[in-house]
Amino acid sequence: MPESRPPIELQGISLAALQALIDGRRLPPVERWNPDRCGHSGMRIARDGTWYHEGSPIRRPAMVRLFSTVLRREPDGRHVLVTPAEKLDIDVESTAFRAVEMTRGGEGRDQRIGFRLDSGDALILGRDHPLIIVDTPNGPSPRLLVRHGLEAELTRAVYYELAELALAGGGNRPGVWSDGSFFPLDRQ
Repeated sequence: MPESRPPIELQGISLAALQALIDGRRLPPVERWNPDRCGHSGMRIARDGTWYHEGSPIRRPAMVRLFSTVLRREPDGRHVLVTPAEKLDIDVESTAFRAVEMTRGGEGRDQRIGFRLDSGDALILGRDHPLIIVDTPNGPSPRLLVRHGLEAELTRAVYYELAELALAGGGNRPGVWSDGSFFPLDRQ
């Protein structure tokens, strides 16, 4: 089935409108699918977010969006593309997604922060989609939990924007409030 959902854009919409777009998305129930047929997809998601098939970049954004809807992370850390008929490994160099744009509304504890992902989806930072800092061989990696064990690494520009917001907040510990929860930008 071809991907027909347009990517979510943050420009010119309120956080309430963004939440309505997010709530209107219907994703396949990949958490319920556990087919026996397994193998490797011949696909890879590079550190910069580029999707490859058999060494060649996938140039159609709609195709990447479609594949991203059937992606999940297994308890052992592997990433798989899953349908009712088969489950295929996909190599992921860093994280499945990147958070490439940020928007916010409100102030202080009433603030909400939204992120657009390179997959064309979006999320609101909060209990269901927390910010975590993961230690990697390349240093700390700020990430958002997306769904089904998948993560989105914040691009450098988005992280700097978030850090600037945290520092402007003044508190004893650098961090941000979003959707009623506090997310520290350091590890303590």
